[in-house]
Amino acid sequence: MQERAPGPPDPATQDGNSDLLVEVADRVLTITLNRPRARNALTFAMYRKLAEVIRSLDEHPQIRALIITGAGGKAFAAGTDISEFSAFDSPADAIAYEQSINRILELIERCPVPTIAAVAGACTGGGFGIAACCDLRIATADARFGLPIARTLGNCLSLSNHARFAGLIGVARLKDMVLTARLLDTDEMKAAGALTEIVQDPEALMPRAMALAQTIASHAPLTMRVTKESLNALQATIDPEQEQALFLKAYQSRDFAEGVDAFLNKRKPEWTGT
Repeated sequence: MQERAPGPPDPATQDGNSDLLVEVADRVLTITLNRPRARNALTFAMYRKLAEVIRSLDEHPQIRALIITGAGGKAFAAGTDISEFSAFDSPADAIAYEQSINRILELIERCPVPTIAAVAGACTGGGFGIAACCDLRIATADARFGLPIARTLGNCLSLSNHARFAGLIGVARLKDMVLTARLLDTDEMKAAGALTEIVQDPEALMPRAMALAQTIASHAPLTMRVTKESLNALQATIDPEQEQALFLKAYQSRDFAEGVDAFLNKRKPEWTGT
């Protein structure tokens, strides 16, 4: 039987929302993105709750490792729920969204304990961002990773995310991923050094993720923390004004509005480059 320990509160128990589940067992915290009907696409509320749980870890030193996974075995997360973008009506909305997502990804990167992304199925868009910010990634053999924004929304990556993803898989693979809008398989991700391990199927994923997390949890906590802080310090500083100008070029375009409308109405977008 797994030892249970007090830990961060489960947001699902606070307001009846079960889209994000939290469990603590054997010094390991597991966060499950729980919208399998929507391929675990994240709502803004889910992003906020994810950030809330990660921030709370400083108050729970008994937790030594974090696993993030998706429910259902078909997807880790298919990015941000596109219906959230339908309310965008000003430049401030685009900047606020990207800044908010970047703060959440930074929280994952700077999480005080080692983090593991346990990936089954599709891991795309914001889901790929979350997985990329974890320290380790394990995936099922059928997992696929990508940023298909060139054929879905017509928006863009932030400079921060370009840096993150290029650091993870290399500039050449990142260009391939974005420009072709194709998804990379586990062999390509493993060859890039971006996957720690591949397991055969979803049934094997969480037992292996938990075993890996428990190994990490048995190691010296300060070594883990100092190693993470040292590597985070090596990241380049991004010019925020340059980054915001790039956001607006994409998010204020006719193509972005077309991409959102086409997705929500289940039709192919007609790009104009404007």
